[in-house]
This record gives sequence, structure tokens and C-alpha cells, in this order.
Amino acid sequence: MILLLFIIFILLLLIGIPIAFALGLSSFFYLIFSDLPFIVIPQKMYAGIDVFVLLAIPGFILAGNLMNASGITGRIINFCNAILGHVRGGLGLANVGASMLFGGISGTAIADTASIGAVMIPAMEKEGYDKEFSCAVTATSSTLGPIIPPSLPMIIAATLTGLSVGKLFVAGIIPGILLGVGLMGITYVISVKRNYPKKKRVSAMQMAKSFYQAFWAIMMTVLILFGIIGGVFTPTEASIAAVVYAIVIGLFVYRELKLSMIPRIILESAKTTASLMVLVGFANLFAWIMTVEEIPQMIANGLLGFTENKLMILLLINVLLLFVGAFMETIAALLILFPVLLGVAMHVGVDPIQFAMIMVVNLVIGLTTPPVGICLFVASSIGNISLEKISKAGLPFLLVSLFVLFLVTYVPEVSLYLPSLFYD
Repeated sequence: MILLLFIIFILLLLIGIPIAFALGLSSFFYLIFSDLPFIVIPQKMYAGIDVFVLLAIPGFILAGNLMNASGITGRIINFCNAILGHVRGGLGLANVGASMLFGGISGTAIADTASIGAVMIPAMEKEGYDKEFSCAVTATSSTLGPIIPPSLPMIIAATLTGLSVGKLFVAGIIPGILLGVGLMGITYVISVKRNYPKKKRVSAMQMAKSFYQAFWAIMMTVLILFGIIGGVFTPTEASIAAVVYAIVIGLFVYRELKLSMIPRIILESAKTTASLMVLVGFANLFAWIMTVEEIPQMIANGLLGFTENKLMILLLINVLLLFVGAFMETIAALLILFPVLLGVAMHVGVDPIQFAMIMVVNLVIGLTTPPVGICLFVASSIGNISLEKISKAGLPFLLVSLFVLFLVTYVPEVSLYLPSLFYD
């Protein structure tokens, strides 16, 4: 029976059915041929979304959309360009820097790719950068969004296991910075090799002006992070505080957000939230069926039966996740695999916070690897180039991402140092 579940699921993915519906339909067909009642469908779907911390997701999505409508993308890009534009390949470096800052607002890679890519890809091409390079930089740097707090995948991970959202947010800071610096490094090396352009250094007054324009956008991340760390509010309350902050800044500071725009932004945010919640619900049903069929125990026994060496277990898990991430959307993979693999990792002595970071970093790499790398599709559509070309151009950046994943996997302090300072 379980073989039927996986065969139908894979076939549905191959014919282009969205992953949420592939999970739901495969689970439905499984129930048809099993003795289980259909009432478990609404029961397990509701159980999957009936978690208080998930209320933070629509808040963060709405806050990000409000700030984006307030013109923060251009301000963040201008600020990063003012700092880095005079370096060889400065526009590419500014692209990565903008993704680091924007990731702290949107929390998602797709939003980062679409918002920054719409501005930076045409601008880089106009300045003389290769189109493939411009798209690759944009797509790979957008993976910083789910790592640098606030992060939607981390909220999902906390929901599944009861881990502290605050600890997970703080744990993502150093890996996010390492990945950002690494991507800047490879961007600079390629830019020097290809003699990409650089701009004149801006004056101190211009730099100060660009910083002031981006300051209020950057402060949203500070508000969220230190509000949670300081115990001022919960992650759910932080998301609502971020919405209020975004409305105030958009209406009265930047003055680009209009009251007439807010209903449309709320509707768009509701659609995004609804699609995510459908995915969470169907994934919970799918995961429950796997539990009934004892698939988690089979995976755990298989891995631990092969070896109980901590380093080897982590290597095997990484290989599995890199493969899964190339075919499955990040949140769906988290929902199905995180509870299963966490038990194996903890059995060999891996801290659950560190393992959550391994999962998140690993799976976001899949956003930039074919055949299902969503960020590659978004960037290639903006740049109007083939998936093959952008995938080839993204290989050096992929190697950097894998190196950072290696550090997160085998150097626990990368993920655990900051949480130990703030929470222990």
C-alpha cells in the first residue's frame, strides 16, 4: 500500500501537479485502497494547521508585503550599492547584500528573487554583466531569506517539534552571514576575472543619505529579533508588531504606501498564506500515513543499521536532503522529513537546534538546483534565459553554499554559539 502512495505522488509531480495537491491526492488514493476512514483527511489536515505559532506566518508575510509596497527594495539596493558599488563587480555584491537585508524582512527566498531580481537583473545587464551571471547571483543569494531571521521554514520546524522559534531565529544569524560573505567572495572573484564594471565611490553625504533611507526597513528585523530574544513578545506577537510597524513606516515615513493599497496587499497575503496552509495540512496527512505504515522507523533503522557513527549519519542525511531538495519544495520536505530525521540525529548526539539549521540550509540549496529549483525558474523568467544556462552559471555559487552547509553540519558552534549567549 505504501508503495502505491509514493508511486502516485511521484507521478503527480512528474506531470506538473502542485506539490500540495500531489500530497493530498496521493493520500486520498491511499485511503481508497486501505481500511482507514476518510474522516482522517479533515482531522489530520486541521491538526496540522491548529498550531498557535503558525499564526506568525500570515503576519510576517503581510509585514513583508507592506514594506515591499512601501518601496524598501529600491532603498535597500541603493544603500548596498552606495557601500559596495565602487568595488569591482559592485552591482553583483550589492545584489547579495540587498538579499541579506531583504531576507530579514520577507523571510522567503521566492519573494527575494522576485523583488530584487526585477530591479537588479535588468540593471546588471545594462551595466555590462552577463545575463546568466546576473540571474545566478540573484537566485542563489535569495536563499539567504529563509536562513536570516525571520524565517518561515524555521517557524515550521519549531511547529513540528516544539523547539524555540527565538533560538532558531538566532541560530540562523551566523550561517546566514557566512553564506552571504561567501557568495560575495565568489561574486568578486568572478567579477575580477571577467573585468565587470565598478562605479565611482560615493561621497560620505550620499552614503549617509542612502543609509537613512534604508534605516527604517532594516529596523524591522531588529524589532522582530530583539523583541523575541528580549522576551517582549512571542513570535506571533512579533509578526503583528511588524505589521503595525510596516503600516506606520509605509504611510508616515516613506509615504509610498497608500490606504487604498492595503486591502489589495491583505488579499495577496491571504492568498499566499492559504496556499501555504493547504500545503501544511496535506503534508501532515501524508506524514501521518507514513507514520501509520512505520516509514519513519524504517528510515531510522536503516540509517542506524548501516552505521551509528555521527559523522557518517550526518553525511548520509545531507546526501538524502540534497536529493530531496532538488525535487521537493522546502516546506513540504520539512513537514515530511524533519520529525523523522531529527530522531536519528538526536540518537547520535546532534543538538536539535543545530539539526534544524542543517535541514533548513540543506533544503534551501534545493531552491537553486534543477529540476524543481523555484528561485531558478523565477530568475530565469525575469532574465528571459534558459534554465540550463542559469544552472551552469550558478555552479560556483552552489559550491559556496555546500561549503557553508559543511560548516553548519560539522562545526556545531556555527549554529549554537549565539543561542547559547542569549538563551542559556
